[in-house]
Amino acid sequence: MAIKSFKRYEKKYLLSQIKYDELIKRLNEYMEPDEHSKDGKNYSIYNIYYDTKDNQVIRHSISKPYYKEKLRLRSYKVPKEKDDKVFLELKKKISGVVNKRRVVLTLSEAYKFLELGIRPEKSDFMSNQVLNEIEYYLDNNKVTPKVYISYSRRAFFSKSDRNFRLTFDSKIITRRDYLFLESGSFGDELLDKNQYLMEVKILGAIPLWLVEILSDLGIYSAKFSKYGNEYMRYCLKKNKVSEMRREKIC
Repeated sequence: MAIKSFKRYEKKYLLSQIKYDELIKRLNEYMEPDEHSKDGKNYSIYNIYYDTKDNQVIRHSISKPYYKEKLRLRSYKVPKEKDDKVFLELKKKISGVVNKRRVVLTLSEAYKFLELGIRPEKSDFMSNQVLNEIEYYLDNNKVTPKVYISYSRRAFFSKSDRNFRLTFDSKIITRRDYLFLESGSFGDELLDKNQYLMEVKILGAIPLWLVEILSDLGIYSAKFSKYGNEYMRYCLKKNKVSEMRREKIC
């Protein structure tokens, strides 16, 4: 079982098609596509986010606390078989520093663990360490599948620092039903047409060359969380209905 741990800062930007196209041109001198984005190709990411019945996880997250964490189930293709590989991730953010703990499971193992509490049996220490953390989270947070979010991604690595990464997400699709990875990607689009979400992922400071390019193109950081923005849109939509019923949804 493969396992990864990430610790980094993340900064986000919203780009128009024009600014995206110009920025990509300027990146070629300093960055190169990752293995999944060769020849201008994008790859897809599919997620199920877990939350409590009253949305405590995302409500806490958007209140900008010192510490927050989210649990999600991720895949890089639409799984078709119970033995297909998926990633169970616990993403923590402490004072702006992102720490992501991830373990690889089969789809069947993931569902049994999340829905029935049947923990996968693994022999290596690091895999069990991550499973311990996720098990503790599940014991203390009564979460269930809440939101499906998928998107198309193009990613780049710095030629001089492999810890510095840029990602561009588009076609962000969300829904609150059919909450299974194997159901595939369909739902509502979160971004406007021809809009991109760029994320800077780095261990330290943003390189000066990128700061200068962003300033020259008039690209500025923005507060944007895929799940957070989906939840706020969900609340706005539901509260329009609740006004007539005199109910508070969110």
